[in-house]
Amino acid sequence: MTASADLEARLHYPLQSSLPEQGRCLPVAPGVKWIRMSLPFALDHINLWLLRDEIDGRAGWTVVDCCITRDEAKAQWESVFAHELEGLPILRVIVTHMHPDHIGLAHWLCERWSTPEHECRLWISATDHATARIASQSTTGFGGEAAADHFASHGLTDPEAQAKVRARASYYPDLVPAVPRRYRRLIDGLRVRIGGHDWRCISGYGHAPEHMALHCEALGVLISGDMVLPRISTNVSVYEQEPEADSLTLFLDSLEKFRPLPADTLVLPSHGRPFTGLHERLDQLHQHHADRLAEVIDACAQKPCSGADIVPVMFRRPLDLHQMTFAMGEAVAHLNRLWHQGALRRERDAQGVWRFSPSA
Repeated sequence: MTASADLEARLHYPLQSSLPEQGRCLPVAPGVKWIRMSLPFALDHINLWLLRDEIDGRAGWTVVDCCITRDEAKAQWESVFAHELEGLPILRVIVTHMHPDHIGLAHWLCERWSTPEHECRLWISATDHATARIASQSTTGFGGEAAADHFASHGLTDPEAQAKVRARASYYPDLVPAVPRRYRRLIDGLRVRIGGHDWRCISGYGHAPEHMALHCEALGVLISGDMVLPRISTNVSVYEQEPEADSLTLFLDSLEKFRPLPADTLVLPSHGRPFTGLHERLDQLHQHHADRLAEVIDACAQKPCSGADIVPVMFRRPLDLHQMTFAMGEAVAHLNRLWHQGALRRERDAQGVWRFSPSA
């Protein structure tokens, strides 16, 4: 058994290998349905959730997360509308965070289900709403000149890779062409009444500006978004607009907000299958990053390392450009944590590349 398979075996999957059919749902808890939509990336799917609801005396559904803007996703949603809503409308759209696979179709869903009597409102953290609005109108953190310069300062200077990053200036707007102007703000600790139950918002940092997970104590369910995933580790990156960020420390500290939840909590992640074993998974994620940090320290002890030098240390497989940008962001996040902790120091070399070495 491989190490990753051994870790996964320590979790429990109540639905075993069952997956929702494309354009259909699978019940996972009372009033909670699971939708699984395809993505055109290496991470080839996203989980979305339908929650039975009632707002102002109007029966319907709340959607949690949306998928990217593309015709295939719209077609899958239309199938859900036709077969899974029981003749009831979508009343609101909750988005855990601003990444394209989560917010891409929020504008379409809100417009599709708004009526003169009831506006289908977007609910999201203020930070992620503002970031998404900016990113959908320009280039923020996913491509273009600023991103290319940021990656170059951390050693990704290959001309072909640089050209590809610069050419991705419209990456985010292509996947998120619009964001609803009006929204309802989610904040840490807020209790949102959905379908007769309270769902408490739990903020998370490091993966997105202000991620919101949702926990329902009565149902024993956590919609974890991207903060806690069962098979893969959440991407934690440093982007050009905050180049000295200590994203990894923010993420690891945020994970501890889930520690007080009951051990038998059913976790509904954005990628992978619903599982129980939350505390075990939190321990696994902490150990995963501890192991990566130890590898980074060892590499920097051999020679001063850039972010690009650290990528093959942390990711021992071929990477396409989409994966490389995430890998670079994650490599810098680990270097920055060690730099902020004082374990590493950094200096610019003659080519303007940041190189990290032991501080003592």
